[in-house]
Amino acid sequence: MLSNIEEHHHDPHEHRSHEHHDHHHEHDNHAHHHGNFKVKFFVSLIFAIPIMILSPMMGVQLPFQFTFPGSDWIVLILATILFFYGGQPFLSGAKDEMASKKPGMMTLVALGISVAYIYSLYAFYMNHFSHATGHTMDFFWELATLILIMLLGHWIEMNAVGSAGDALKKMAALLPNTAMKVTDDDQREEVNIADIEMDDIVEVKAGESIPTDGIIVRGETAIDESLVTGESKKVQKKQHDTVIGGSINGNGTIQVKVTAVGEAGYLSQVMGLVNQAQNDKSRAELLSDKVAGYLFYFAVSVGVIAFIAWMLIQNEIDFALERLVTVLVIACPHALGLAIPLVTARSTSIGAHHGLIIKNRAAIETAQHIDYVMMDKTGTLTEGNFSVNHYESFHEDMSDDGVLSLFASLESQSNHPLATGIVTFAQSKNIAYTQPQDVQNISGVGLEGKVGGQSYKITNVSYLEQNGFDYDQALFTKLAQQGNSISYLIDETQVVGIIAQGDQIKDSSKQMVTDLLAKGITPVMLTGDNQEVAEAVAKELGIHDVHAQLMPEDKESIIKAYQSKGKKVMMVGDGINDAPSLIRSDIGIAIGAGTDVAVDSGDIILVKSNPTDIIHFLTLSNRTMRKMIQNLWWGAGYNIVAVPLAAGILASIGLILSPAVGAILMSLSTVIVAINAFTLKLK
Repeated sequence: MLSNIEEHHHDPHEHRSHEHHDHHHEHDNHAHHHGNFKVKFFVSLIFAIPIMILSPMMGVQLPFQFTFPGSDWIVLILATILFFYGGQPFLSGAKDEMASKKPGMMTLVALGISVAYIYSLYAFYMNHFSHATGHTMDFFWELATLILIMLLGHWIEMNAVGSAGDALKKMAALLPNTAMKVTDDDQREEVNIADIEMDDIVEVKAGESIPTDGIIVRGETAIDESLVTGESKKVQKKQHDTVIGGSINGNGTIQVKVTAVGEAGYLSQVMGLVNQAQNDKSRAELLSDKVAGYLFYFAVSVGVIAFIAWMLIQNEIDFALERLVTVLVIACPHALGLAIPLVTARSTSIGAHHGLIIKNRAAIETAQHIDYVMMDKTGTLTEGNFSVNHYESFHEDMSDDGVLSLFASLESQSNHPLATGIVTFAQSKNIAYTQPQDVQNISGVGLEGKVGGQSYKITNVSYLEQNGFDYDQALFTKLAQQGNSISYLIDETQVVGIIAQGDQIKDSSKQMVTDLLAKGITPVMLTGDNQEVAEAVAKELGIHDVHAQLMPEDKESIIKAYQSKGKKVMMVGDGINDAPSLIRSDIGIAIGAGTDVAVDSGDIILVKSNPTDIIHFLTLSNRTMRKMIQNLWWGAGYNIVAVPLAAGILASIGLILSPAVGAILMSLSTVIVAINAFTLKLK
């Protein structure tokens, strides 16, 4: 898992782990192997224009049409080519659907064009080779226009869905194709990005794009990460700082040691997630497929009933067949096929643009029913940048600075914010510290290790109470009420020192809590920190529901307890500690910038670590669902009205829908659905 900083005090020294995953994506789109619709449309247009000029529409001669001896043979040949060439995507799509016993969109289109073509062959035979009197009307004109409209609709769909992948293309374009590799003898060599390996050193000049994730080994600069993380201000970077592939180097030349290549890079992982999100089928999408399946049976039933009814009423096969053809032509649920994919593609794209990576599209639906948002404190509601406000020795043979030196020695191997805060503070005061031995995490408590052969532990107040250590409770209460995180240094027998560190509440946290309450959602703080600190932060933010001094497993059981009461829970967390809770919750939101995005556990990733994005996600999900439902009504509603009209239900008052008018109405509903999807916005 790629993890960010874990919950700060209850497991303050869990080290980050970086396991990289290959992402395998399946593209499940009904056009995936059915040809290029744009090319098909223009080639089909060449065949369709002569058919539309040489054959009458529904037996009616239009002003621009004409015929000559043998012109009907030309129409037959062109219509046959058009049926097999232009109709091929629909015929092979129908074959796939029937093979999986799930008739849907493609089956209906294939049925419509097949019926029109076969019936026209029958009409051609009757008119040229049969001795029957009278003229049987053919459907070549309708066949041509139907195939054209269908190809055009699919081309629009592919374009729309394709443009939702622009976020991916933009991300891919961020990475340069080549990199300047620094060789062992300090020479520069330009190599392909694919040939870069782990631990290689690459040089990046001012203004260049950083080719891979890595650590700066020489130089310092300001880096523009906005295209990758969405953070607008440039980030100052010096030696030992990490950089993300795809970000833009500012004003200094730097040398970067490569820490991730190919699929393992942050950008590749984000692209993988966007891609996966756009290809996942959410339950709403399955609903639209179901509706299409029902529509297939509805259309076939109505068509057959209409055919039998008109045979009984008029005893004229031509008219009865024409009704059957019209019903099957009109029932093509094109708008329905576009209803959900266009909205979800648009929604995923908007999300990515605003630093919201939607991994699991079902989360968009679940978000409508959220009752509680559970939040980790450090790094989620607070900045996670700790400054030392107080340190003190309780041992007569040890000075205050001596205690600080021991704290810094033990913490020097950890990259946790609390640890970094202590080490930075010791450096700023020129306090020397040494390399510790045998350092180990104590889960949910702190760490232990040896300095100068002597064993020490850094723990929290809960550990002292559980193990019967004496400590100054008045001092603890005073420091904790100021919102400090407090750590104790103990040797085998006694508490030898204390350190208190303050963390800033993020500016946007208060607004986010206010917005959640306005939406009728209850914010809950889950933290490993002590009760006093947790309550001080919660009070300032306006959160009334606080659970403190938690182990990672406690967080998960609290979520379970809320869920067992039938409540829907969203968890927002930023690290290894939060992984069990992120997976347990109905929606897991992983918060954290840079390479440490918690890829595996969250359904949603907030690239910018900004609490306001939680509200953006809830808003986006509301608007996305509203559009989906509108589009399903547009798509299905059109058919509910048009199919009975095509069957001739109002024939008694002279209202009968022709295949051509049906096809025009159908493409109109498709356009409406597409326009409606593209009006989805976040702000």
